[in-house]
Amino acid sequence: MMQSGRRSFLKKSALATGGLLTFSQLSSAFSIDRNNDIIIGHNNHRYKVNLNWGNLDPAKTPVKDCHEIVQDSQGRIVMLTNHTKNNVLIYDKSGKLLDKWGTEYPGGHGLTLAKENGEDFLFITDYERHQVIKTTIDGKVVMTLDCPLDTGHYAQKEAYKPTETTVLENGDFYIADGYGNQFILHYNHKGELLNVFGGRGREEHQFINAHGICYDNRDKANPCLLITAREQNVLKKFSLEGEYLSSIPVPGALICRPVIHNNEVYFAVLKSKEAANDDSGFLLIMDDQDQVVSCPGATKPVYENHQLDQLYQTIRLFQHPHDVCVDEDDSIYVAQWNSGQTYPIKLTRV
Repeated sequence: MMQSGRRSFLKKSALATGGLLTFSQLSSAFSIDRNNDIIIGHNNHRYKVNLNWGNLDPAKTPVKDCHEIVQDSQGRIVMLTNHTKNNVLIYDKSGKLLDKWGTEYPGGHGLTLAKENGEDFLFITDYERHQVIKTTIDGKVVMTLDCPLDTGHYAQKEAYKPTETTVLENGDFYIADGYGNQFILHYNHKGELLNVFGGRGREEHQFINAHGICYDNRDKANPCLLITAREQNVLKKFSLEGEYLSSIPVPGALICRPVIHNNEVYFAVLKSKEAANDDSGFLLIMDDQDQVVSCPGATKPVYENHQLDQLYQTIRLFQHPHDVCVDEDDSIYVAQWNSGQTYPIKLTRV
């Protein structure tokens, strides 16, 4: 979508969404100031929308699905797309393109930043290659991990479709096989397999679409793993040893990777569970007490008898949001899947 198309996208959506945006919903869904800035979100997590951030010439720098986005040690915004002309795009915070690389990741999906001895590395999951690849920040491959056939959990490599990784301080890392057999695989920094847990199923310790994983050390005495069971609208907590701890339901929200910023957890929500339209995504922010405090682009979170009411999109702003990155200014960068090959959206906290 060209820049002019993106600027008119919201206006067209408001006029053509079959009543999704009624006048009575405007005040709860978003507000518009004198400069026509779009403000979304709830409580003290409200954001001004920039639909033109990061727009590029698609003939020179095309994207396909913009899957994940992180910030490196230099403050640059690094995004992964599965377009093999330029899999990795590196922006500054203003949206200016600084660098691009990568032509060999047709299933590029998960992007995680790791820091080792002052140097940045990236972990890329590629579900079409059935591999996880560790690279330097400029794209040099330093480790490739294939399907762990010798575990007995996979009859062939095609059953392994990793979606996400997370990295501990000691270099250990975990892989979520979210599009495959739903196992979580724990490796040491050398790439030696230490443990396998999870798997496909509806038991507490199992997953349907173990899409995202992140290391949660907000409680230094009790670090854990946060793993999304996206199709089940649940965030699950596990010990670092793979023991199931608890679940946090998020009714109506197909949550992607958990992203921790300060003491809160941010999610892109691919879509609303019961929405009539498929491109019904929004964002979700959860505090350190596991309470949802803001849903930019969706209904205000409401708890009744300690149970969260079902969430649903209220403004057709996002198209399958797939990941978020939160910078030191609390701005959010949103990468989107299946969104007409659009570039990221930036939200500035107000």
